Amino acid sequence: MTNNFRAILLSKDNDKQSVEITRLGESDLMEGDVTVRVEYSTVNYKDGLAITGAIPIVRVWPMIPGIDFAGTVETSSDPAFAPGDRVLANGWGLGEMHFGGYAEKARVPADWLIRVPENMSTAQAMAVGTAGYTAMLCVMALESAGIDPSASDIIVTGAAGGVGSVAIALLAKLGYRVVASTGRPEESGYLKDLGAAQVIDRNELSEPGSPLGAERWAGGIDAVGSHTLANVLAQIKYGGAVAACGLAQGPDLPATVMPFILRGVKLLGVDSVMAPKELRQEAWRRLGQELDLDKLDAITSHITLKEVPEMATKILSGQVRGRLVVDIA
Repeated sequence: MTNNFRAILLSKDNDKQSVEITRLGESDLMEGDVTVRVEYSTVNYKDGLAITGAIPIVRVWPMIPGIDFAGTVETSSDPAFAPGDRVLANGWGLGEMHFGGYAEKARVPADWLIRVPENMSTAQAMAVGTAGYTAMLCVMALESAGIDPSASDIIVTGAAGGVGSVAIALLAKLGYRVVASTGRPEESGYLKDLGAAQVIDRNELSEPGSPLGAERWAGGIDAVGSHTLANVLAQIKYGGAVAACGLAQGPDLPATVMPFILRGVKLLGVDSVMAPKELRQEAWRRLGQELDLDKLDAITSHITLKEVPEMATKILSGQVRGRLVVDIA
């Protein structure tokens, strides 16, 4: 078949999950208005969960994982897109319920696609990827809560990861003073190059703490959850806000209502998967305008499709810095 293409395929047999690189035909793709020649994808924390099976992310079997991709339209039955258009997709169940980005072809509904910002290559769009797009949504959530650069410090947890790295670069570019929390002190230079004014050890936040601590930060972006998020909330200044988007430490929140009822702290949930298209377009428009692409390139590493399973394991154990772009072609 002339349309054969390579893909990573997750399968399940008697509760045992397997991962293989195989070849599929276009007839194997799921329904959609637009067929895209995928050029790049990424490795996100959620991809690590799906490929390793650490948490049952995948809900349809077999599945091509990969929660995002960027590439060029090959065919479209929707007038919004034409062959040759550069597009990207994040979320919408990609890699969970609909074949995702770890393949040379993808077919999706037109409404799931966003045009790649004009000043970005498709590789740079995936260097941003779901992690960077989520970071932008977090920044926008803080802005909507009234947290502007005139406020005091903004804490970013999981700072050396994908969300944290892009969040630091964005916040610093916008004029915020950023404090980075990381479990990898050897990455202090990397984080300061991104724009962090201060780096603290994650141990200051990762253990059970007081329900209401000393006021330290005007706001925060948290990709960690659990005790870390609880401690961040307990140390936010009066009227501050925290944008929460991840669960690297855990999905629990061992906190009290005290920060909310005594200091008026706001906890802002940030979802990147089902965010409305208008919000997505605004986030990507701003990423195209406000993200320093030189810094983006500096935090990006490229891998092949064959290396994805190994890196999926490493991202779960905190061994990945910045952004991993998968060169599908």
